[in-house]
This record gives sequence, C-alpha cells and structure tokens, in this order.
Amino acid sequence: MKKINLLALVAVFAIATSCKNDKKESMEMEPVNEVEEVMPEPVVAKKVTIELIAKSGSNVNGNVVFSEENGTVTMTAVMGGLEPGTHAIHLHETADCSSEDGTSSGGHWNPTSEPHGKWGDAAGYHKGDIGNLEADEKGNATITFSTDEWCIGCDDPAKDILGKAVIVHKGKDDFKTQPTGDAGARVSCAGVIE
Repeated sequence: MKKINLLALVAVFAIATSCKNDKKESMEMEPVNEVEEVMPEPVVAKKVTIELIAKSGSNVNGNVVFSEENGTVTMTAVMGGLEPGTHAIHLHETADCSSEDGTSSGGHWNPTSEPHGKWGDAAGYHKGDIGNLEADEKGNATITFSTDEWCIGCDDPAKDILGKAVIVHKGKDDFKTQPTGDAGARVSCAGVIE
C-alpha cells in the first residue's frame, strides 16, 4: 500500500508540476496588443472657376480657376483679346463686375492695410497684388500663381478670396505707384468668386 501511495504521490506531484509549468508558460507569453487602424482624413480639394468679362470697351475674355489643396491656393488665368505686351492682374475687394469700366469691383484687396507693391516685398504688398502677365503677339496670355496666403472659404478674412473679383488692367503694374501700381484701365473683370 505504501508503494501505491508513493506512486500516487509521485503522479500528483508530476501533474501539479506540469500544470504549474503550463501556467508559467502561459503567463510568460507576451500580451497581444490590439492595433486600431486609423484611416487618414480625406483630402478635400476646393475649386472655383470664374469667367473673365470684357470691360472698358475691350475684347478681353477668358477664365480663371482657383484651386486649394493642402493649404495652398493656385490661380490659373487664361485669356485672349489683350493688346500684346505686359498687363497687370489683381484681386479686387468686391466681386461686382456690373459697371462698364469695372470700377464696381472697388480697389485692390488689401485686408492687412499694406502699401501697394510686388508680391512678397518686405516693404509690403496687398493680398491682391498678383503682378503682371505677358500677352503674346496674338493677345493671348496665361498666368499661374500659388500662395498659402489665400484660402477658399475659410474663416480668416485676411486670407479668404471668396467675394473678391479678378481684374486685368490695360497697362503693367509698376509696383510702386500708390495705391494701384499705375496699371491703367480695367479691361476685364472675372465675375464673382463664390
């Protein structure tokens, strides 16, 4: 009987040790980390297309496209009917092209009350001071301009271009005459930016 008890005791000891090792192994296993997959926010590109309308007896027409992506607004203007040479292009403060001479659009868009100047000039420039474009011998011109100082429909009135007009002038911007750059008549106005 002592042999059976001894064998039973050895068997119990073996089973207990085996269970203890199984528990130890299961406790030593590294915990499983659950990883939640986060989907990136979709990039929403904004785009506005407006038509250039001839003003001041000119034949200047075309279109302007504004697009915004990743905090940068790009403006591309394509037009025809210009006199060959250099012409100023600006954003003006009011999206109103109702007057024959384009003056209903007001002055240059200048929400930061800076002097007129060349874009990026340390001495100051209007947010609407885009600059000049070149018309070829057939009167066609294209300009592309990009900046992070504009936005389309944001809540910052110093950056938001909605409600502004695009004006093409008869002459070139000299970047110094206040407050217009001495660019001459308004030969085209781009509808309404909305």
